[in-house]
Amino acid sequence: MTIWTCSTCAIEHPDTPEPPPVCEICLDERQWVPPTGQQWTTREELARTGHRIHVHELEPDLYAVECGPSIGIGHRGLLLRTPAGNVLWEPPGFIDPEGVAAVAALGGVHAITASHPHLTGSSIQWSHAFDDAPVYVAAADERWIRRPSPVVQLWEGQVDLVPGVQMHQTGGHFAGSSVLHWPAGSDGQGALLTGDTIGVGADGSAHVMRSFPNFIPLPERMVRRILDVTLPLAFERVYGAFRVIETDGHTVVEQSLRRYIRWLRGEDPE
Repeated sequence: MTIWTCSTCAIEHPDTPEPPPVCEICLDERQWVPPTGQQWTTREELARTGHRIHVHELEPDLYAVECGPSIGIGHRGLLLRTPAGNVLWEPPGFIDPEGVAAVAALGGVHAITASHPHLTGSSIQWSHAFDDAPVYVAAADERWIRRPSPVVQLWEGQVDLVPGVQMHQTGGHFAGSSVLHWPAGSDGQGALLTGDTIGVGADGSAHVMRSFPNFIPLPERMVRRILDVTLPLAFERVYGAFRVIETDGHTVVEQSLRRYIRWLRGEDPE
């Protein structure tokens, strides 16, 4: 059997003799299917074309887990190390023996999760590489699971992945969109791993959307919900799917999303 990976979003699908006719995630209004139609690849094909997993430190106890050349959406996965066990956040849609060895050398994986369905990548393959580590998926996004597995654990509201590391469901981009709070991050000032639940702009601001590639905004009530969930958390640094807010992340998130609300209301100066 072959584990099929969507070439556009790089999310793994069931191991079947033939690929599915479509990727339901990319058919959704938040994603896209290329004009040339649905395309599929496999782990073996990606390895043959030179793709590799690279692991490097971002700050003490936090490591990037990236595929190069990039695939799918091109986001950066993260490995969070804690004394109680490690969390793999938004793994890329590829896995290789060298990447597994690098992660194992850092203590392995005890839990796997993502901010939302677009960035789940090859979570099940990574789970199988580490003794079937649980893959946490928000119950509100259960219908978007592309490769069902007994390792999937559904949750809602908030959940402790390991002691000292908690997921908080904000909604927004997806009904189950979430953020991971790491109080020990950023030298004890706290870090927030947000994926695309809260994106980081080129100017270091924060932003939220229903669809990023198709420019569909969120309504005010959803933006306020994200603020309500995140503002009680203490954090200095924000790790989005592609960029980082290095300092004063809490203030940046609050100011950016309140500005967003003003624009939705037509209250901004322009």
